[in-house]
Amino acid sequence: MEIKGCYFCQQKMDSVDYKDAYVLRRFMNSQGKIYPPKKFGICAKHQRSLANAVKRARTMALVPFLIR
Repeated sequence: MEIKGCYFCQQKMDSVDYKDAYVLRRFMNSQGKIYPPKKFGICAKHQRSLANAVKRARTMALVPFLIR
């Protein structure tokens, strides 16, 4: 596990798009839970934005609530 810096800051993204399911799945484990910020080195601002985007994407059925 190597911390490099915030992915979203490096990509110069102001906010996380809930419609981009591929990026959201990258920060979720196999059970559908959001990884903690220390795992990928995401800053607090983008971790909050990521959590809100994942919650919105789950509601819109773009990513699953639970993977069995």
